[in-house]
Amino acid sequence: MHFHDKDGGYRYCPACGHALESRQLKAGDPKRLVCTKCEFVLYLDPKVAVGTIIAMEDGRIVLVRRAIEPGYGRWVFPGGYVDRGEVVSSAALREAREEAGIEIRLDGLVSIYSYPGRPPVIIVYAATATSGELHHDDESLEIGTFSEDEIPWSDLAFRSTHEALRDYYAGVLHTHTR
Repeated sequence: MHFHDKDGGYRYCPACGHALESRQLKAGDPKRLVCTKCEFVLYLDPKVAVGTIIAMEDGRIVLVRRAIEPGYGRWVFPGGYVDRGEVVSSAALREAREEAGIEIRLDGLVSIYSYPGRPPVIIVYAATATSGELHHDDESLEIGTFSEDEIPWSDLAFRSTHEALRDYYAGVLHTHTR
């Protein structure tokens, strides 16, 4: 289980340190973690992630094979979590630099992906490599470039990876990148 799944394992109030319990606060809302002493409500908000489908000069896209869980050993486009207060488009540029060693230009938004019962909201951009030399970081086992027919579709790390690549190749692209 990943830390961001379910209730994150939270047992104690971050405000006063007393026990949290799951309570229904309003009809129709999900149960919330509430402090048994000070009544602090711990809202478990979504976790925002960003990814980039990066086209190289020859039209092939960049994928990295993960060296971390979840998805160890599976392929994904460069991406990761957005830091609190970080502009989403800046996070996309940072993740491409960290995970692929290259600078990119964001060309547009492919789409935003979210799934019932899952905390991550994944924002995926289409991008073009502008400079640098491909190399992977310690979160990846290897890096490669792939044409559409070479993508290891059955060995992709996440549902969002598969869906975003499908949308990218279908020509789905929104040109607003902020």
